Amino acid sequence: MDFVSIRIITGDVARLVDFYERATGTPATRATEDFAELRTAHATLAIASTRTVPLFAPGAARPADNHSVIIEFRVDDVDRLRPNLADVVTEPTTMPWGNRSMLFRDPDGNLVNFFTPPRSS
Repeated sequence: MDFVSIRIITGDVARLVDFYERATGTPATRATEDFAELRTAHATLAIASTRTVPLFAPGAARPADNHSVIIEFRVDDVDRLRPNLADVVTEPTTMPWGNRSMLFRDPDGNLVNFFTPPRSS
């Protein structure tokens, strides 16, 4: 088994894809107006329209209703990275486990963490 992606269900695929492209600098591959992927070396962030939910199970997912998951991106230096973000939750902070993290919300309200692990000495 291999963990490969997270999928966000949204009411506005274009808006969310644009946000993640700008925030991460990663271009998306758009399969249709209802589905896009941002691929990195280790995982994929899939963004899908509410119109795709019935293909799996009607009513199984609701857009802009996440209250338990944080989408995380490892970055080279969180202190030097400050995308144009309107909804910053936590400015760059060193966590007790050593990561330097900046927490913000995407346009659907999902929590996103840009983090830099501690440097080896």
